[in-house]
This record gives sequence, structure tokens and C-alpha cells, in this order.
Amino acid sequence: MALWFETKVRYDKTLDNGVQKKVTESYMVDALSFTEAEARISEEIAHFTSEYNVSAVKISKISEIFRQKTGDKWYLVKAAFITLDEKTAVEKKSITQFLVAADSFKEAYDNFMEGMSGTMADFEINTIQETPIMDVYDADLSGKGSKEGE
Repeated sequence: MALWFETKVRYDKTLDNGVQKKVTESYMVDALSFTEAEARISEEIAHFTSEYNVSAVKISKISEIFRQKTGDKWYLVKAAFITLDEKTAVEKKSITQFLVAADSFKEAYDNFMEGMSGTMADFEINTIQETPIMDVYDADLSGKGSKEGE
């Protein structure tokens, strides 16, 4: 099971009009520790800019990520899994968070439902919201540095 870290990187970005602006962008990184997450995001960002600062690294509550071939945005889906307590016969809901790639809110819903199509558990969607996350970097099992399974 992946351990996802949300990292924030601050750097000077050149806008479409040519103006340089200091921006902070969020990225998700699959890593084993805070140190590895910072090293991994530094390695990935170094491909785009030499002047940057990793301003935050925190463990995310994301349990699974659904990627599609398209989708420039990342949506956070909070779903409640419904279980029945056998002793008291009371329904219990446990919230799980998913990150879904999509181009729109509707596509995020459709992609999430497609990703959940094999599950036998009862669930209901509580919220779907667009996130500021720019990209997601999987665990680097090859030692070469990879983005989303490249």
C-alpha cells in the first residue's frame, strides 16, 4: 500500500505574458519517509527549474489514486464505506479519501465510479472537490525517477 505525501514547492514561474511570479505548487509523492518524499520531489522539480524551495512535506490521507489517460486536474473524492456492526446491528460509516484525475467534475465522478466498479463494499460519495495538486509521482522502483508510470 502506498504512503502518499503532499509536498509544496515554491519557485519563480514565468507566466504566459513573460512576467516572473513566485508560486507555490502542490505535488503528491509516494515515498517511505519525509526525507525520501523531499528528495523525490526535489529530483522531479529539478527537471523544470534550478531555483526552488520545498516549503512543506506532510503525510496525506489519500488511500488510493485513480488515474485516467486524460485529465489535467486532480479531484479529491471523500467516500463513506458503510458497514454493519454485527453485535449492535448499527450501520457504521468510515470515510476514505481518493484522488482522481479528470478534466471536469462530472468526469471525476465517472472516473471514480469506474475505479470502484470492482468493489463489493457499499459506499456513498460525500464530496468531490478540485484540488490544487499539480502532479502525482509514484514510487521510484527502478531507481531512474519516474512520473505516473512513465
